[in-house]
Amino acid sequence: MITKDILVEDLVEELPKAVLFLREKGLVCILCGEPVWGTLNELAKSKNFSDAQIDEIVTQLNELK
Repeated sequence: MITKDILVEDLVEELPKAVLFLREKGLVCILCGEPVWGTLNELAKSKNFSDAQIDEIVTQLNELK
């Protein structure tokens, strides 16, 4: 199960299609071929996503599995 506290690198390893999904949401997790380190929550907070928006992204990611 994916949670907001998953490390971005673990998320990408577990669910490669998450890269495109997150990019479509405005959360770029791969820059110049290098992964962005930290958690999904930290990445989303850095882009000013609300807790409700983050929860919705987590729900959608789990549905992609």
